[in-house]
Amino acid sequence: MTFEALVQNHSAELIERLLTEVLGNSHVEIRFDYQYQDQWAVVSMHQYEEDKELSIRLHLNKQFNLVFGYYDDEDEFFEIIKPLSAEEVESIPEKLRILMNKVVTDEQGIRLASSLISK
Repeated sequence: MTFEALVQNHSAELIERLLTEVLGNSHVEIRFDYQYQDQWAVVSMHQYEEDKELSIRLHLNKQFNLVFGYYDDEDEFFEIIKPLSAEEVESIPEKLRILMNKVVTDEQGIRLASSLISK
């Protein structure tokens, strides 16, 4: 299965895996990032040994995206971006969505105990 097919056809499982990993840690880090005129809040997990990254981004326009990043054999980085459906957004804990909105609005990341976010 290609990475594109994985993201498009199994996004719910990827979101669940990401949230389980992120909320399973003692602390959650919500970072602020930007590129040109676009800015977003992001929570992510890394699989360093496989050179992969999975993240959820919230943009200023209230659009949530699932982002799968990976390096190919020539060490070039690629991102596959899938906008989340309303149902997929609802699977993200409400407190996490609120905090991500705060990060993107305030343009400043935060780190807090994951117990404050869990469902």
